[in-house]
Amino acid sequence: MNVYQAINAVQADLSQVGIAKNRTNTQGAGFKFRGIDDVLNALSPLLAKHGLVIIPRVISRWNRWQQQVAAAAWLSRRLGQARSPGLGEPAEDGSKTSRMIGEAMDSGDKATNKAMSAAYKYAAFQTFAIPTEGTPDADAETHEVIRGMDPHTLADWLQAIEQCDDDSFAAMVADGLAAAQEVRDREAWVAIRAAGKKREGATT
Repeated sequence: MNVYQAINAVQADLSQVGIAKNRTNTQGAGFKFRGIDDVLNALSPLLAKHGLVIIPRVISRWNRWQQQVAAAAWLSRRLGQARSPGLGEPAEDGSKTSRMIGEAMDSGDKATNKAMSAAYKYAAFQTFAIPTEGTPDADAETHEVIRGMDPHTLADWLQAIEQCDDDSFAAMVADGLAAAQEVRDREAWVAIRAAGKKREGATT
């Protein structure tokens, strides 16, 4: 059996049962979703049965910035890409790769873990065409992001632009502008740009 035949065999088994959206978001919209544990519990016996191995690998990771949400908490946002270089082993024609992006927010140190789980989960959904009802959801949590940059955050950006070393200056300004754009704060964007221009003028 080659790798695509093995994937199809897993698809055939999953098409009979699917993975239902039995979990409920309790922090906002109240939508139904499928968790990473649901995916692992359904896939694990079928991967073993049909000789497939999934070996996740993080190939890139970005720490975007912090955002304030309606609950007055600060959440770190992580973006990352993961691929599964071992998908298909030990099938006759070797491994195949699947790449998927994951994004998550967390008030502690779990943003990266959540992003990896999301990437794995949605790679499985798309590779094995796992059936379900409803609209795909990105996460079990809903964060109502407050538009506009917090004044303390803006002050931190301006101070960082003023005090950073020359090698990181351009990147610092670019990151600050991106942060202001993300929260759609035109005044903060203008202030950060002006701070960058001011320092450029001072060093020329």
